[in-house]
Amino acid sequence: MGDWLQRNIVEPGKLPLLLALTAFVLTFVVTRTVTRLIRAGKGPFGNVSAGGLHIHHVVPGVILTVLGGFGAVAGGQHGFGSAAFAVVFGVGAGLVLDEFALILHLADVYWTEAGRQSVEAVALTAALVGLMLVGFSPFGVNDLTADELQDRGTVIATVGGNFLVALAALTKGKLKMAIFGVIVPFVALIGFVRLARPGSPWARRFYHHRPRARAKAALRAYHHDRRWSGPTRAMANWLGGKPTPELESASHE
Repeated sequence: MGDWLQRNIVEPGKLPLLLALTAFVLTFVVTRTVTRLIRAGKGPFGNVSAGGLHIHHVVPGVILTVLGGFGAVAGGQHGFGSAAFAVVFGVGAGLVLDEFALILHLADVYWTEAGRQSVEAVALTAALVGLMLVGFSPFGVNDLTADELQDRGTVIATVGGNFLVALAALTKGKLKMAIFGVIVPFVALIGFVRLARPGSPWARRFYHHRPRARAKAALRAYHHDRRWSGPTRAMANWLGGKPTPELESASHE
């Protein structure tokens, strides 16, 4: 176990990534805890305002992300500076992605159904960084042997092929599988060989004159969403808090 950790987790080149991921996850957990206490009217915490303007935590998050990113680039990959800037970047990224839905919708949807997209963005980012931390490389380059890595053509073909598979999965409406497929190509391949989701670019292009395919795709999507919407909603509520019904109804007016 110790040797595995030494090779895959705490080796010098990956220490900044580990620190950034840890800071990212802890920042999200602390931020959600504080915001839920504020929402419930408990504890010493409160919203930050300046001149009547509510300051969302995405604002300091952007500042910290910029400082940490540029500091990491300027500081190299080793030393205390690299580790410190990695932590700063992780904290900033955690604050920013915790309000990802606000940036996406350009509205304060933090406690609405749309606000769940922030939780999804954080979970997806943490999972992808975690995969890279334990040894996965984008587009399956880590699967190549030393001899294959010496062949530039093999590397280009592998990256290009895996990119096209991930892109095809994306056009089929399999966003998460396409994103994970960048790190683990087999995931994108599964998304590519399965039926496209209704309304996806692939379905509009190739199922237009195929009513059976359209019906089958719609039925499969219905069963999939019905099976997983409950657990997904419960997990999102546990991580980020339940949406406020009043805010949800007001956002549709």
